[in-house]
Amino acid sequence: MENNRRDFLKKSALLGLAGFTGSLFGSAPIDKLEQTSSFLAGPAVTLPPLPYGYDALEPFIDKQTMQIHHGKHHQGYIDKLNTADAKEIDLNADMAANCKKVDDKTSSLVRNNLGGHYNHFLFWQLMKPNATAAANKPEGELAEAISKQFKSFEDFKKDFSDKASKIFGSGWCWLILDENNQLSITTTANQDNPLMKVAAKQGKPVLCLDVWE
Repeated sequence: MENNRRDFLKKSALLGLAGFTGSLFGSAPIDKLEQTSSFLAGPAVTLPPLPYGYDALEPFIDKQTMQIHHGKHHQGYIDKLNTADAKEIDLNADMAANCKKVDDKTSSLVRNNLGGHYNHFLFWQLMKPNATAAANKPEGELAEAISKQFKSFEDFKKDFSDKASKIFGSGWCWLILDENNQLSITTTANQDNPLMKVAAKQGKPVLCLDVWE
């Protein structure tokens, strides 16, 4: 299982740095970058369906790998999250709003599984099938912001890749819109994310990549 996970993340890294940027980078205005998760709320958390088939990311990620990581790993975070104390998390509230409440006093059950659920929800949304180089370059306001902050899209990809590759163990690499309304690349350990108060650098997620050493 560990080897399967490592192989999955190596392949998803290729998509993350070349193939899955288009779905969000293509047209999203800078003030709409924070992903909504309001439909994830309810009396109990349920697993959102993928926006594509399990075999849609082949040859980069095979069908069986997607079935395992969506249907088992992501489902596992949800199953545990549903056992959390109602005093710690409101399952009827937006999951992003719940993430923003996570601090160093939050239980590991909520912190890890809320993060695991929310982070993977974003991750699945950002990848897309049939990616082409031309379709995956940012356009409009986001392209301008990336060029201003990182000099070029190629420089951004290199910086993002370098930071992602330096994460030891499990964690995530993020492109965020920070408190100064500037794009920034940051990382979090395990299943933390930049919405949480425990994050070293907070901001609105734009792009995320699940990594593994």
